[in-house]
Amino acid sequence: MACRSGCCCGSINEDNARFLLLALFIVLYLLCGAAVFSALEQPKEREAKERWEQRFEHFSQKYNLSKKELNNFLRNYEEANVAGIRVDTIRPRWDFTGAFYFVGTVVSTIGFGMTTPATIGGKVFLMFYGLLGCASTILFFNLFLERVITVIAVVLKSCYERRHSNIILPQNGRRTSEEGRARAKVEDLSGWKPSVYCVMLILGAAAILVSCCASLMYSAAEGWGYLDSLYFCFVAFSTIGFGDMVSSQRTVYEGLPTAAYRVCNFFFILTGVCCIYSLFNVISIVIKQVLNWLLRRLEAPCRCCFPRRGHPHRHPRRNVVAPGNLRTRREPSIETDAVNESETDTGRRMSGEMISMRDFLAANKVNLAIMQKQLSEMANGHPRQPGSSSRQNGFSGGVGALGIMNNRLAETSVDR
Repeated sequence: MACRSGCCCGSINEDNARFLLLALFIVLYLLCGAAVFSALEQPKEREAKERWEQRFEHFSQKYNLSKKELNNFLRNYEEANVAGIRVDTIRPRWDFTGAFYFVGTVVSTIGFGMTTPATIGGKVFLMFYGLLGCASTILFFNLFLERVITVIAVVLKSCYERRHSNIILPQNGRRTSEEGRARAKVEDLSGWKPSVYCVMLILGAAAILVSCCASLMYSAAEGWGYLDSLYFCFVAFSTIGFGDMVSSQRTVYEGLPTAAYRVCNFFFILTGVCCIYSLFNVISIVIKQVLNWLLRRLEAPCRCCFPRRGHPHRHPRRNVVAPGNLRTRREPSIETDAVNESETDTGRRMSGEMISMRDFLAANKVNLAIMQKQLSEMANGHPRQPGSSSRQNGFSGGVGALGIMNNRLAETSVDR
């Protein structure tokens, strides 16, 4: 709705405001990053450029070569370097093992760049091969995130039940009213969800552990420093893949079983990519929570631009592990991933509540149906009703990793 008071916010809804805040944050983040890297790396670049010009001049005078001929020779070497030819002896690029390493970097979206197709047929095939392979790998990462959240939920629920299962009977063989309610509370734990902060902590610890172990291996095998190995792990696991440092490129590793090292390298990269990908998705939820907090802060001086929520008085704590036995259940609906639960103000789900296995499996079965329904409505020109897709928690909708976290983490659950 329009702003009647004529403030600077104009006509804008909360979703657009969140999008603009995120875009502004990314722009400021890029500017700050550019300033920092420019201050750190530009002096080194100038020093290397001056050193190269001195060596180039000295080499051309020593061997009586013209600068034009030497430049042509260096261009030829750059072409050979793109084709995979190096000064040092390295493993073949396009035998079966080298090609397998290449397709692994393609489907994982790492793309180190040390190997690229040079033929027209290879480039055309890569376009179609990467389309299906990248989509399948992203699906694998999403399923990995689901399993991580499920394991955390099962562990937390087991710990809770173990703490409350040791109930001692009184002498007359009957439980007291408090003990009976406690036992019923334990037996009625059907809707647990882990806190997003708990998931982020566990994924962060797993990513750090994998990176530290992999860095020890790379330091011993590749001869890199430990900090350089950590740098490589982050660049590879986050699928940035600069290509300045690439593991498992030598033909033979002296003092190490080469085959075992290549298997361990594949295992660490796969595990690290899964952990970092899942961690990035969870961190994105935290960023979105910060944006929602900023919107609520901006809502105070300008309430006409943002409509009031249905429940203005929110619970102050969103990361407390607590059972969800106070909820009432609705009929399953495909619009809400087959389980749409509601509650009263006094029975609102706490943020630490874990997901139940039944809800989790039911949600997995209808993710594709949700996407098909949304695409069908868009194609037929029938937009979804605002009440069915717009949630009051700022985390509505989503398919894939965002949809997983929207319905399986406490802070983003639509049925809180």
